[in-house]
Amino acid sequence: MKAIGYNKAGPITEPDSLVEFETNKPALRPHDLLVEVHGISVNPVDVKVRMSSEPKNGTKIIGYDAAGIVREVGDKARRFKVGGEVFYSGDITQPGTNSEFHAVDERIVGKKPQSLGFAEAAGLPLTSITAWEILFDCFAFEGRESHGKSLLIVGVAGGVGSILIQLAKKLTGLTVIATASRQETIDWVKKMGADYVINHREPLVEQVDMLGLKPEFVASLNGTKDHFEPLVELIKPRGHIALIDDPKNINIQLIKPKALSFSWEFMFTRSMFATDDMEKQHDLLNRVSELIDAETLISTVRNNLGALSAETLKEAHIQQESGKVIGKNVLDGFEQ
Repeated sequence: MKAIGYNKAGPITEPDSLVEFETNKPALRPHDLLVEVHGISVNPVDVKVRMSSEPKNGTKIIGYDAAGIVREVGDKARRFKVGGEVFYSGDITQPGTNSEFHAVDERIVGKKPQSLGFAEAAGLPLTSITAWEILFDCFAFEGRESHGKSLLIVGVAGGVGSILIQLAKKLTGLTVIATASRQETIDWVKKMGADYVINHREPLVEQVDMLGLKPEFVASLNGTKDHFEPLVELIKPRGHIALIDDPKNINIQLIKPKALSFSWEFMFTRSMFATDDMEKQHDLLNRVSELIDAETLISTVRNNLGALSAETLKEAHIQQESGKVIGKNVLDGFEQ
């Protein structure tokens, strides 16, 4: 099969930063599906891995979002049949989705939304899982009273923020405050459903105070190291802060006087450690699929960069590294 990967970690500007090559189709584990990949998306984690993780055995294939058609099933796979259309974000410890075929544990796979094409569907899994786990694992909103309470989301114009706003507005009673600084990102987060938009390049505490709100919940998606102290200042006592980025040297002791809760969300944890509840990702992806088909949620995809190739994937990585991607960029599978 065709695949795209890299042989040496480093910048995307290197001539061989991503290369197309031929390799064997993956062998299946008992719970695996063999998926013919028809759409992928690019996330910040793709860039981080390509820049910092040296391949150990040959060319490393990355890519963590995919949508496609099931072509084979493992001995213990029961949730899908051959021919089924699926979408998912894979396991960071396994070869990635930038390939013609991909093996993935069915317990982290959902049924593809019928109303979306493969590439557009591939823009949803990683971000939806992350956002869902922030709301319903970190903040524990399942059955929890949320009316009259507010959520501040920092760094909201990317893929996770775009779906997190929607899930918070459609599935909880939270008032959503989002941060954005450019007019196009402000317009985007308003389209996603934010109640208020403030500028993360200006003092956060004063802007939130002007709204007359005291958020009980904060989701910091990027720039946490620059905003941590004001976030602790503006959040309500006994509130909850969740983050997904990798700030260094934040002073966690600041949260003690307010008795704040703190969570780090990492959507690969369930697949990395084969947790007892890893099938929750299967369930939540099916729910997201239903909400998309019911038009309760809308697509967060802004650009399709064409058929998968070393050149188009490089362009997707370049755009992701720019820090200016709004929503999600996706690609179709390899040209047949």
